[in-house]
Amino acid sequence: MARSRDNGSMLVFTVLVGVALCAAVTLALVPFLTDLVHRQQAQSAADAAALAGVTGGRAASARLAGANDAVLVSWSRHGRAVTVTVAVDDQHATARATDDP
Repeated sequence: MARSRDNGSMLVFTVLVGVALCAAVTLALVPFLTDLVHRQQAQSAADAAALAGVTGGRAASARLAGANDAVLVSWSRHGRAVTVTVAVDDQHATARATDDP
């Protein structure tokens, strides 16, 4: 039996196809993962801003939202409870906090 001169060429081709598929999947997931990160960032900022707003008012909520790379969209106080909505890029999150025991 004669040996073929293309030994291993199929392995190289298979590896290249595998790398290309991995790259395509990664690029497809980037927008989804970015939105997921922004959503979590917005929720964390909203939680912190709501807690700060209980004792420090709207100004404290806005300051803490800004410190977390978010923008305070709305703030309201109902009795002892504070509700805030913040935005990080196109993701919005709402949180409520109170100083009730």
